[in-house]
Amino acid sequence: MFDPKLAFATKKAQEKHQLKALQELLQYINTSSVFYQRQFKEHKVDIKSIKNLKDMELLPTTTKADMQEHNWDFLCVAEEEIKEYTATSGTMGKPVTIALTENDLQRLAYNEQQSFVTADGQQEDIYQLMLTLDRQFMAGIAYYHGIRKLGAALVRTGPGLPALQWDAIHRLQSNCIVTVPSFMLKLIEYAHENQIDLKNSPIKKAVCIGESIRGEDLELNTLGQKIYDEWPIHMYSTYASSEMQTAFTECNAGVGGHQQPDLVILEVLDDKGKNVAPGKYGEVTITTLGVEGMPLLRYRTGDICKRIDDKCYCGRTASRLSPVLGRKQQMIKYKGTTLYPPAIFDILNDIDYVSEYVLEAFTNDLGTDELKIHINTPLAADECETKLRPILQSKVRVAPMLHFHTATAINKIQFPSGTRKQVKFLDNRKDKLK
Repeated sequence: MFDPKLAFATKKAQEKHQLKALQELLQYINTSSVFYQRQFKEHKVDIKSIKNLKDMELLPTTTKADMQEHNWDFLCVAEEEIKEYTATSGTMGKPVTIALTENDLQRLAYNEQQSFVTADGQQEDIYQLMLTLDRQFMAGIAYYHGIRKLGAALVRTGPGLPALQWDAIHRLQSNCIVTVPSFMLKLIEYAHENQIDLKNSPIKKAVCIGESIRGEDLELNTLGQKIYDEWPIHMYSTYASSEMQTAFTECNAGVGGHQQPDLVILEVLDDKGKNVAPGKYGEVTITTLGVEGMPLLRYRTGDICKRIDDKCYCGRTASRLSPVLGRKQQMIKYKGTTLYPPAIFDILNDIDYVSEYVLEAFTNDLGTDELKIHINTPLAADECETKLRPILQSKVRVAPMLHFHTATAINKIQFPSGTRKQVKFLDNRKDKLK
């Protein structure tokens, strides 16, 4: 079923392959998924009426809330066929368990192998994994198996500890890192403090996970540019989620994450479940192909992106995804301005005297959205506020409240108990967007 050449094939060939896989999926979940059996009955779905991909708009969509409320109703196999249990991070509410069969694990490895190939991965590479492989983290195990399938070498250093990371890089001559971009700033800081020549280090490329390094125009955003100015290696942005068990990864052209058309059907939808035109923002919606344990039909990820349909410089013809503008659920309406948290992240990432930060949204006494930025800074609080407030007012037209913390205190906010991801946005609003 999996064919890496499909990404380079004609649109017609891709659609033919996907339609066949979609019809097989519909039959499968109609007989094996309690959740979709109920959905099809409730929405009076006749799966035989799906004759082409455009007919998908006749099918209901699935949300994260559905998976949180009916987690095990998505399971399509007997318990003894499950070979691994993974889980979402829980940053957007109750964690969701994702059960994988042996075939799902093989699919996951293939997905990441192709992702690393897209990002110029070669058998001769030595990848240093600066991320967790425990805590039911699907991405960590996916990268591990994908690199092994690629035939490259691995160094599992885990997250944090810049001294340990640099020691492994120099001892083992790792030439590629897989990491969260903001951690690269800590590696750069350590390198400066310890006279490490960044431009002549063994590292030549970075596969960036969890945070965007590009803006709407596909150019490096503030974080990406800040890294590149100090450490001019090739960075490849990625987009993925545990639920869809698939990644969209940039090639060296850096013009969007590449869809793997043999693994997912991609839609970008408006609020009514209709596809928006290429180049228009909408909600990324995924239908998984080839998943046995917990397949998904028209799963609305909550992420707002643009679909890019023109042929890429690398020769791939499948669609690409723009950087994430924001999460639909995290859209903030603040004093007449509509914004997403990444817009404020980009401003703060460009300010040297803001060492760490967390953006918090909450509901004020009037019942409207209010914003507060928790900050750690080497400056006196009054001095930082005097410098920062006019910058925020000029960039986002309004200035959130500022609250200052010690390094220890803000670290506790960024890494609450039980989390495996750094928190940069706290949504404490009473009525969050659905």
